[in-house]
Parts: sequence; structure tokens; C-alpha cells
Amino acid sequence: MLNHSCLLSVTHSAVLEQISIYIYEAVLEMQRQHPEWLKEKYRKVTWQDDRYQSIFKDRLKQELLNASDQKAQLLKVRKFLQLILETSFFESAEFKVLVKNLRQIIVQPETPSNGDEKSAGAIAILLLDAENLQLDVETEKFLEKICTYPIQIKIAFANWRSMGRKDAEFHERHYELIHVPPGKDSADLKMATVGSSIFVHYPNAKEVLVCSSDNAIIHLCTTLQTHGLTVYRVRKQKDAIAVFNSKTGQTQTHSLKPIPEMPSVEEFIASLKQLIKAEQLRTGSQWLKLSRISNLFQSKYQFTITQVVATHFPGKRTRDIFFEYPSEFVAHQVSERSQVYITLFEMADPKVLNGNGSTPEPDEQNDIVNSSISSQAELEEALVNLLKNLTAKYSKSAISMSSLGSEFYKKYGKTISKIMDELNLNGNFPKFIKSCSSLKLGQTKKGWQVAIAQTDD
Repeated sequence: MLNHSCLLSVTHSAVLEQISIYIYEAVLEMQRQHPEWLKEKYRKVTWQDDRYQSIFKDRLKQELLNASDQKAQLLKVRKFLQLILETSFFESAEFKVLVKNLRQIIVQPETPSNGDEKSAGAIAILLLDAENLQLDVETEKFLEKICTYPIQIKIAFANWRSMGRKDAEFHERHYELIHVPPGKDSADLKMATVGSSIFVHYPNAKEVLVCSSDNAIIHLCTTLQTHGLTVYRVRKQKDAIAVFNSKTGQTQTHSLKPIPEMPSVEEFIASLKQLIKAEQLRTGSQWLKLSRISNLFQSKYQFTITQVVATHFPGKRTRDIFFEYPSEFVAHQVSERSQVYITLFEMADPKVLNGNGSTPEPDEQNDIVNSSISSQAELEEALVNLLKNLTAKYSKSAISMSSLGSEFYKKYGKTISKIMDELNLNGNFPKFIKSCSSLKLGQTKKGWQVAIAQTDD
């Protein structure tokens, strides 16, 4: 069992966290509604940024740690605010409201020892500004996991006449719907009015999720906290839902983007080579900036090279991949701070050099000019013929996929990916090989190897 001093320590820490949150959000609201109350040098500070939020709260909590009682805490808060606010604020009615709310936060009711008995039948309530924030079923499941108690009451506020079929959708998901008149912040204001007395109508409520990205609901959050409820402030931040726990001061996030399926290492390397080759042909430049390759990759596949690297090469940087695959890529960087440039290892122009480094014979050049592939079957046949020549030449049963691709380019003057695009074939080079009945794709420590498929007689 925790002793009394431990309980006091935990309670004191929670109170300091609540004070710092309340003051921080009050300053955010001032910047939006009354910027003249902030001293000039603080008016353009982006207080909503996580970095400024962390610095602000940490400094205030550090000041409050040295306060011995309620009066000392209030004095510390005032001195802290005097550093960033003009004198006019301290003469306003809003300052009196702020002090009143601070007193309610500081003097909180003690937690009863029979908490388990009191918590029997306890519930969580979800309040949603449906005009400001949309919650899908998956996000609701995420919120249910965060709460200690089951979400039994869900209330959505909106001008439902302007929401299309959303009212029917929310009704099917067991929301109580409250209609508000049209107008800016109408839903927030109604939610604040209803929410501020929610504990009267639902005395067994222990947690409230206040779902809105608008700062107008800050006062509602504070009111609920002062009545002993745990408040979760739910809002959208870029492509995620952020949930702030007023009791612990912790924020949890839920991504709204579906998690992309990462390709295998071999598919990743093949995709990079395909993308680089296409850009080289488009621009006529052999060397490409790594930043350009990264942007092209993200635009094409809707996830980043960094995400793939983090999945398959933990601890590695994006640039490291190009340095660690010298048989596929050539990377050049003058200094640590300079741009990284990338090209493919198969740099030779097929019309200038052949595989032995000498000038190709006339019939080889004619092959490049005259050869054409007009179907999937012809592409497979071309690869089979190349593979037979290579396995005979090197006395091997299998050839690396990159070598096969290089030989194809030397013979036809186009990449396999380019031919696939022209034939409207979906997928990449490895997937095409897997689809060929006469070819077999295998994986080794050195990468993908291609061989002639053995047929049963």
C-alpha cells in the first residue's frame, strides 16, 4: 500500500501538470483573442508548436516546485505571467476568472480510499464537434483503448442540415445528436454549455473525451477537470488524431493514414533502379541528386525511402543504402555536408561499350536498332534467350537479376521497366519474372537470382 507521503507526491505532481496546461492554453487563447495582452516580442511566437509548449510548461512547473502552499503557487504563476503579458491583462476581468479557476485546480478533492467501490458502474462520455472533427470507427476503437472506463454516452453537435447523410451515420453508431444553428463556433458553444453540466446528469461519469480542434473548448476542459473528471482533449494534428490526457499530461496519437505495405529488399532495390533509369532517360543526366530520387519515390509509391530503410535496415540512413549496394548503385559525395549524387552501376552506353569493355560489333548495334518487343510473350522469350546465353557464357545455372537487366538494356537499348510500361504490364521486374512460366526467381545472400525453369517431361 502507498504511504501518505507518496500519495501527496503523486497528487502534487498532477496538480502542477494541470496548472501548467491551463496557463499554457490560456496564453494560446490570448494570442488568438487578445494579442494586445502579450508583450510585443511574444505576440508572433508560434505557441502552438510542441517545442514552445514543452519549454513553457517545463519552466512554469520548475517555478511552482518551489512554492510551499496555494498562495505561493498563485504568486509564482502571476510572476511568471508578468514576464510575457502586459499590465492591462492583470486589470481585466479575465485575470480574475483565471485566478478563480487556478484556485479550483489547486484545491482538489482527495481521492477516496474506497475508489474501487465508487468506480463500480463508472463510465466515459464522448463529446464531439462533428463540424470540426470527424471520427471514424477505427479512431473510436483507439479512444476506447485509451479510456479506463467504457464509453457509454456519445453526443455529437452540428448543424445537421448542412452535414448531408452524416446524421444517419452517427445515429447508427449510437450517438445522441444535438442540432445547432448555423454559424461559426455554434457547435463548440453548444458543446461547452451541455458539457459543463454533464457530471450533474451523469454522476457516474469519470472520464470525458472532448473532441474538437478548436481552442474555444479550452474553458470546458478546465471546468470538467475542476470537478474531478479526467479529461481527454481529442484534436486533429496533420494526418493524426492527438489525445491529451489532462491527468497525466501525456499525449497519444493515432495515424489517419493507412500503414503502407513495405516492399521486400529486392523489390525496393529494383524499384529504385527502375525509377532512376526512367529519370535518367527523361533528363538526359546520368547523375541524380538523392533528394530528387527521394521525392520521385514518395510521389510514385506514396511512402518514403526512409520508411523502407527503417523497416529493413534499422539504424541506417537513406544515403547508406546506395553506398552499401555498390553492384547496383554508384554514390558520390564530396563532403559530409554536400549533396549526395546517385547513378546506376550500369553506366556504359550500350552503343559505345559492350560487356567486355570494347566497341560492339556492327551486328550488335543493328540488334539495338532493329529489335522490337510487342507482347508479354516476346518479352519473356527475349529474357529466356538472354539468360541461356549468360548461363552458358559464365557456366552458371542462375544469373543475378541486375546482370540480366543490364544485358537486356545493352541488347535492346531500353530498360525492362520501360518495355513493361510500353506493354501496359503492371508490377515491377521481379514480379514479372515470377509470372513467367519459363523463368524461376530465387533469393540468395547476394540478392535475387534468375534461372531457366525446369519443366517436367
